[in-house]
Amino acid sequence: MHDAWQKALARRESDPDGAITMARTLLEEVCRYVLDAEHEVYDEKADLPKLYGMVAKKLKLAPSQHTEDIVKRILGGCHSIVEGLGSLRSRVGDAHAKGRRGTSAAPRHAAFAVNIAGAASSFIVETYEARRAEALVVTRQ
Repeated sequence: MHDAWQKALARRESDPDGAITMARTLLEEVCRYVLDAEHEVYDEKADLPKLYGMVAKKLKLAPSQHTEDIVKRILGGCHSIVEGLGSLRSRVGDAHAKGRRGTSAAPRHAAFAVNIAGAASSFIVETYEARRAEALVVTRQ
């Protein structure tokens, strides 16, 4: 995860398309890390939104698991961000051929994608660690 984050940061100015690809990769690695650590079974070919949906449910971050409207809206926005990063990577990232009409990202777009992926990844990891700590307290009681 750290390597993906460092690559994404390093590529923002010099390789914006690559930075966007790494931003998406960072989120995917974080999701797979949590699912693997929790021994959750998932399809190796699952796309990022599917992986994030599984992680969100596991960590109680799915909008449907909450009753307060603002919390549901924010968590729904997180899911939209994950979907958007996947789509952005497909459109301007360097993971697919662009053909004659290909579009490249500006450094500011790459910085935004990298920063938002970093924030989302940090939130997922911090939530995972908090849930694990809570489980340890319950187990010890």
